[in-house]
Amino acid sequence: MKDVAASAGVSLGTVSNVLNKPAAVSAATRERVERAMAELGFVRNESARQLRAGTSRTLAYVMLDGGNPFFHDVARGIESGAEDADLSLFICNSDGRAAREAKHLDRLVQQRVQGILITPVDPSASHLREIGRRGIPLVMVDRLGGTGDCCSVAVDDVLGGRIAIEHLTDRGHERVAFVGGPESIGQVRERLLGARQVWSELGRDAADLIHLPTEALTVAEGRGAGERLAGLPARRRPTAVFCANDLLALGLLQQATAIGMRVPEDLAIVGYDDIEFAAAAAVPLTSVRQPREELGRTAARLVLAEAGDPAHRHEQACFVPELVARASTAAVRHPARKR
Repeated sequence: MKDVAASAGVSLGTVSNVLNKPAAVSAATRERVERAMAELGFVRNESARQLRAGTSRTLAYVMLDGGNPFFHDVARGIESGAEDADLSLFICNSDGRAAREAKHLDRLVQQRVQGILITPVDPSASHLREIGRRGIPLVMVDRLGGTGDCCSVAVDDVLGGRIAIEHLTDRGHERVAFVGGPESIGQVRERLLGARQVWSELGRDAADLIHLPTEALTVAEGRGAGERLAGLPARRRPTAVFCANDLLALGLLQQATAIGMRVPEDLAIVGYDDIEFAAAAAVPLTSVRQPREELGRTAARLVLAEAGDPAHRHEQACFVPELVARASTAAVRHPARKR
């Protein structure tokens, strides 16, 4: 900066103003300083600036599963919010492992990030509370912060489960499978709860809502669920499936097609998230849509509001899901089967 000041014939303070408060410098002087910067190849030392300020101009998002396009769409929304505030976004992937998540958080604290957004493995984990005690704003994404000690953004997954089952029963399906797991994942539990609520309210036999748990929410697990469904006796085989996410639904669709089952004539399928691949599948997939990018943008807004206001009051934002009907659940009414 001293070299730039000497070259431009201005004070060190003027160079600082050009970098930090350009409106305080006349256009002619600002142009002279910027020309000197270009000629000297000057680049601001952001690390030194952050050291003086005690914080960085960076937000961080710790996503749960880097292989799931849902979280990439959420990250895009967070990035949009960060760019509006002239901040950078650092993205980590916990891969659903609590120990890896804790290590990411330790590193982010060391980097003095301005705020952390996270889709946690366990929303009640002690290392999340430690972030708040260190004074770093934290927002849970795709999780509701039940204790109110941090901001959160999520979708009403119980309602999402309800509208998926209502859609299938409206199309005449009387035997439905729910595919998803593990139940340690809050969204899986809530989507299954919503499905069971509707099933009970309709007076249906609980045995006709079949739960096929999976070890993960992946395409491979969806294919495996398809094999298990095909192995059920014909009198117990469901005519429709509600999957806890679109990756499971796409895997199930692949397997059903491979063994000659017609979708939706033999098996109707509903997914969840409405990722881009849902509409592009060989049989376009009906899915419960979450406002993925809006989740991210709202989370960024909340973390920035907390970073800028020590008296910030925590907010729990809950969005309403929407069913998007496509060819995988076309209106095919199945006759009642004898038990």
